[in-house]
Amino acid sequence: MIRARIAAIAEGAIKMFSAAGRAGESFAGREYFQHYGFTSRPLAGAEGVLIKEGNHIVMVASDDRRYRIAVADGEVAIYTDEGDHVHLKRGRVVEIETETLLIRAGTKVRIETPQLEATGEIVDRCDADGRSMEEMRTIYTSHTHTNTQPGSGNSGTPNQGM
Repeated sequence: MIRARIAAIAEGAIKMFSAAGRAGESFAGREYFQHYGFTSRPLAGAEGVLIKEGNHIVMVASDDRRYRIAVADGEVAIYTDEGDHVHLKRGRVVEIETETLLIRAGTKVRIETPQLEATGEIVDRCDADGRSMEEMRTIYTSHTHTNTQPGSGNSGTPNQGM
């Protein structure tokens, strides 16, 4: 087993790495094994654990303490050098931190919860003629109808569309 400092990772069907180990040791074009369903591309300067059997050398783990986030006992996190993370916290809380969260779903997104909160604006049809919920509330509150009649009769259409 060899502890190494990663120099580069080459993307491909089989990821390859270059790294430096103990004094005078260097490795280039060697295989970087990863766990099924997970992939990463560590930055230069990250650390790796290499396993050597004869002339066959593979990296089986990597870490980068420069960017690792702190977790409590039993917690799990995925993180990047830019500060993005998905943190499975104690108390069954999942925290996602990023600048833009994009969810692509071909059919629909369904949220099953008794309460949904947002601290900012919610915008409907944002790629078309979208309006924020605040804009829709303002229109609803200030709208009037034409041809209003007393009693239970029907009034005309609203003066503003939503």
